Parts: sequence; C-alpha cells; structure tokens
Amino acid sequence: MSAATATRQELEALVLAFTEAFNREDLDAVMACLTDDAVYDQLDGARAVGKAAIREAFVPQFRGDFGTMRFRTEDCFVDATARKAMIRWTCTLERDGLVRGWRGLDLLHFEGRLVKEKHTYAKADVPKLGPID
Repeated sequence: MSAATATRQELEALVLAFTEAFNREDLDAVMACLTDDAVYDQLDGARAVGKAAIREAFVPQFRGDFGTMRFRTEDCFVDATARKAMIRWTCTLERDGLVRGWRGLDLLHFEGRLVKEKHTYAKADVPKLGPID
C-alpha cells in the first residue's frame, strides 16, 4: 500500500507512535517522524520551520528543563483522505515532587508517512495550572 493510500488505522498508529516517542523522551525518534520542511506551531504561538528549528524548540522539553512531561491520549481522530489527524491529550508535568497538568491537542498534517505540520493547542493560558485527578 502506498503512503498516499494509507488507511485510517495506519495513520492512527503513526500518530500514537509519534506521541509515545515524546513519552519515551526520544528526541531522535520524534525528529524521524517529521518531514525536512515540517512546521511546528507551538503552544506559546511561536513557529518553528524545518527540522533544525523544530529540534531546537524541543530541546528544553527533552532536556527536562520543565520537569518530566507525559502525554496521555484521550482521543484520536483521523481523516485518511485529507491526511490529517487530531490527538487530544492530557499532559502531566512532574517537577520538584509536584504533578500538574492540562489538556490540549495537536492537529497533525501528514505527507506520506511523516508529519508535515504539528499545531499544538492547550486548554490553559499557562500550563501548570493545577493538578490532574
């Protein structure tokens, strides 16, 4: 099956694998999921274009500057025809013995089997607003 005709299930598996690479803190695996000219619209409104800029944007998170981040998938919607997916997650952040969290989502656009665009949105002005039950 060509990448252009990947099924909804195959795209969903790619989305979940991409998310799990974040949870494993595997920056190289995350970067391997992106096209060379990928776009990352960040939570704070900044935009990174291209793998080098995106890697630079992710380094503080993977280095642990904010604490330990984990994403728990709540929903994943895939439109195989449009080559787009939305994953809704809860992010927990553990730092200095405190665990806080927020909800958010990523809109992902695919080119072949790689992420061409990642648009991140959160349900908080400033993440770390409160504990997750």
